[in-house]
Amino acid sequence: MLAFLQNIRGPELLIILVVVLLLFGAAKLPQLARSLGASAKEFKKGVEDGVSGDETDNEESSA
Repeated sequence: MLAFLQNIRGPELLIILVVVLLLFGAAKLPQLARSLGASAKEFKKGVEDGVSGDETDNEESSA
């Protein structure tokens, strides 16, 4: 699914950044980056909680 991200190089990245700048405007970019960072942090936290929850479930099942 994310295999196409491996093929993104400098020129493609520059075009994507220009399109994002045109769509959202320079004033909205810091807010957009902040919310994207917060979303990534919550996702990582959820994945870690899910992994630790799975280990706890496995220990309880075997006991």
